[in-house]
Formats: sequence, C-alpha cells, structure tokens
Amino acid sequence: MSELTTIARPYAKAAFDYAVEQKATDQWLQMLAFAAEVSANETVTELLTGSVASDTLADIFVNVCGDQIDEKGQNLIKLLAENGRLSVLPEILALFIEMKAEFDSEIEVSVTSAVELSETQQQELSGSLEKRFGRKVQLVCSVDATLIAGLVIEAGDTVIDGSVRSKLGRLATTLQA
Repeated sequence: MSELTTIARPYAKAAFDYAVEQKATDQWLQMLAFAAEVSANETVTELLTGSVASDTLADIFVNVCGDQIDEKGQNLIKLLAENGRLSVLPEILALFIEMKAEFDSEIEVSVTSAVELSETQQQELSGSLEKRFGRKVQLVCSVDATLIAGLVIEAGDTVIDGSVRSKLGRLATTLQA
C-alpha cells in the first residue's frame, strides 16, 4: 500500500497544484473520482494488466470516460498510461482528497454515539472540535448501542474515547491488577 502511495503522490500533487492554479479543485475531484471508478472496473482492470500498448490503452480509457474528463484530465490519463500507472488512479484520488481537505482547512471527524445525536448536539460538538483542531469539521455520525453511553471521536490519528464501555473496561482491568 505504501508503495502505491509513493507512486501516486507526484501525480496527485501535480493534479492538485494545477487544479488550485485553475481554481477547479471540485471539477478535478469529480474527474479523478470518475477515472478511479473506471480503473476499478473488472473489464478495464483486465486491460490494465494485459499487454495492450500504452497509447491504445490511453485511447480506450479516454473513450470510456468520454465527456467526464476534460482535455487536461485526458493528458493525465495519457501520461499515466505511458508510465503504466493507470492502476494507481484510486490512490491518486485518495491523495487528492487529502490535499483538498488540507487546502480547504477541513477535517473529517467520525463520531460514534450510543444514541442518535440531535442537530443541536451535532452543532455544539462540531463547534468544540473546530476550536480543538483549528479547522472546519465535517462530522460523520453513526450509532453503536454497545457503547452504552458517551462518544467515540476519531479524527485522523486522534481518538477520543469517552464511552461508558471503555471506562468499564479500564475499571475491570484496574480491579484485576
């Protein structure tokens, strides 16, 4: 996985820099998402692993994508085909999304609660997390009744576990010691 990231990073960086320069990050995000979906298609995957010439492969890929990809996006596809890198499009997309989130000063935060959070609770939590992280927060909420009560908040490498389940687990460990 890290090898794919290493391969994909320069392409994602170049695409992102160009998209920022052209003020078209959302458009590029859509193009890359579509191209990544195409590259993940079973039939296309067979072509990518086959012995098709790079220019033929690029033409096929561009024709499949059609109007979903503009001229500059097609140039990226052709470059990836030349270098045998079309299969890393999903990783390029993932890196592009990370760069865009960083550029937009946005962070996605996963919040798991024992019960569904009300709109007011989500707004208060979002405000508190924005102060803590110094960025706009996009909440992704889910419910897990096994938490008993409280929240588990995950933002990148940061995990804040304030659930009753984890507190009971720590108490049990302490009592056994």
